[in-house]
Amino acid sequence: MAPRLSTLDLVAKVDAFPYEERDPEAYHQIMKSFYTFVWEDKQGQVPIGYMKLDVVDALNNAPANLKELLGMHIDVFNRTVVLFRNALDKTYEERTQIVGELTTLWREQKTFPILKSWRNELWPVYGRNKELVFSMERAAMGLFGTTRYGVHMNAFIRRQDASSKYDLRIWVPRRSSTKSTYPSMLDNAVAGGLMTNEDPFECVIREADEEASLPEQVMRKNAKEVCTITYIYITDERAGGEAGLIYPECQWVYDLELPADGSVVPEPKDGEVESFSLRTVEEIQEQLAQGLWKPNCAVVMLDFFLRHGIYTPENEPHYDAFRDRAHRHIAFPGPHQA
Repeated sequence: MAPRLSTLDLVAKVDAFPYEERDPEAYHQIMKSFYTFVWEDKQGQVPIGYMKLDVVDALNNAPANLKELLGMHIDVFNRTVVLFRNALDKTYEERTQIVGELTTLWREQKTFPILKSWRNELWPVYGRNKELVFSMERAAMGLFGTTRYGVHMNAFIRRQDASSKYDLRIWVPRRSSTKSTYPSMLDNAVAGGLMTNEDPFECVIREADEEASLPEQVMRKNAKEVCTITYIYITDERAGGEAGLIYPECQWVYDLELPADGSVVPEPKDGEVESFSLRTVEEIQEQLAQGLWKPNCAVVMLDFFLRHGIYTPENEPHYDAFRDRAHRHIAFPGPHQA
């Protein structure tokens, strides 16, 4: 029988990358398998991602003309990779096109299993001053270890009855069994990745329609941005075929209170969700303890419990540790930084 998972267990699964200042031995051990991806500008170099050694090797083995276009420099001594070393010589659009040529080549050559999940969606990569330096196919982002952005939303109603000591009933979707990532696991009502130049609120409205059939007017009137959640994840085989990639992530989180009379309910639409069920807090607590939730969605759900007073410093022994780990400082530049 699998051990039951605590709040700390659940957040540690998501915020899994070692903290250099807290556990330098673990940090230096894991970094033996990575190079730091840095961006070079007039002020020098700034780290923007982590690349596994096999990705560095694939860059090194790219065709000579493509390597020249990439302006690539691999520093074996400092274990860094620079792309577009003469960045000012190329526009954002040119850099995006060149990176696209590289990742398309890797896809065609079946270099990395994760590229089987190609989505034809561009995600942003940011430089020192939060400026867009290029965009790339979302399936390839993990190969470069740059910060990924998304939105998550919890949908709920208020109902008081004998089935729970709390007046919250939360809509919980089950992911489709055919999804390439975390099939059949439990999820937040709405979640999705943020494409280049997409506003988080517009993204959650789009995803709410696509995944949950929630009307735009309901979303614009009632969805409330409540926080961001940040962590650095290390992928396992459930993440789409490539284990051991580093995902620094920032999620904009929203709450949506729906009418208690059931006049608006989420329903599957685009096939990514198998079904929705209305659950009590106690039922979700049990699901979380059993590890039935997609890892980062579990953290979003636990944060909901903290924000709504279900977990407090008095009744949750890992309260402070959870808050710390679910709102991690990510040093790479981007809109997650104040």
